[in-house]
Amino acid sequence: MADSTVTYEQLNDLSAEFDDAETELIRQDVIVKAPLYEKRQKLIAQIPNFWPLVFEQASPDIDEFIQPSDSSLLLNSLVNLTVSRFEIEDGGKGDPRSLLFRFEFNENEHFEDKVIEKKFWQRKAKCGWTGLVSEPVEIQWKKGKDLTGGLLGTVKKVWAARQAQTKDAASKASKDLTIDERALKKKIEDTGLGSMSFFAWFGYVGHNVSAEESQEATETARRERLSRQAGDETTDTNGANDGGNDEDDHDDENELEIFPEGETLAIAISEDLWPNAIKYFTQAQEQDEVSDDDFESEAGDEKEGEEETAYSDEEPPPAKRLKT
Repeated sequence: MADSTVTYEQLNDLSAEFDDAETELIRQDVIVKAPLYEKRQKLIAQIPNFWPLVFEQASPDIDEFIQPSDSSLLLNSLVNLTVSRFEIEDGGKGDPRSLLFRFEFNENEHFEDKVIEKKFWQRKAKCGWTGLVSEPVEIQWKKGKDLTGGLLGTVKKVWAARQAQTKDAASKASKDLTIDERALKKKIEDTGLGSMSFFAWFGYVGHNVSAEESQEATETARRERLSRQAGDETTDTNGANDGGNDEDDHDDENELEIFPEGETLAIAISEDLWPNAIKYFTQAQEQDEVSDDDFESEAGDEKEGEEETAYSDEEPPPAKRLKT
């Protein structure tokens, strides 16, 4: 860094401290607001179509991922949604950024499931990447009603096979796509990301970072940071990048990701739709009232026009009596 004694490592270390502080704020926020969310749940349970109306008012960050067929299903069948920070529930010491989404549905024409859950774990890779990872969730689609066109089932098979590969070094070394992986790649290309169903989100995986790798990478980064702050100039700042071909592996993962914006959508739901649900529901009610007023106004204008026509060629209409 020209004309400065400050190093990039110092800046990165300070940024990491900010991240740690933000994580602790999330933890405290969850604790403080937990009774309020319980109170809200009891209230909205008495309101018909609460969550469908909330989704109707969702911000563009969420709405852009909902196709018309998805919207129809959510509007007619979604009963409840809960978002929880499952790793810190009941006094847990895990990462408060990890998320659990629980969708509850009425009987519908598309799938048999009454409850669909999806977990996201906050992880850190050896190469330095941090973010949310998940596992594909199967949905029991009724015959001919799969809104993902078979993508969820295929990605589940691919994911299961890749988990088995991690135990087999010889098969893991192969970079050639398997039959199922080629089938998944073709389905993604044929579907196109712009027309991907919201329910394909349940197939999001993200980077293949295990809990063990994440813990090791986190501890290594913490030790290196503390060493630098203690004035140890010999600290190896490249240790986090000893992942070899990790970047190439991530490229391969992205190639077979059916919902690349899965993490973005998870954050949008957890940080916007979930905490602001009452605001979105109120907006929906206000829009309905405006629509009713517009309808009544148009009907009134039409009626007045008819009255004016009726009296135009005859005597003027009688004066209205003032209320006393």
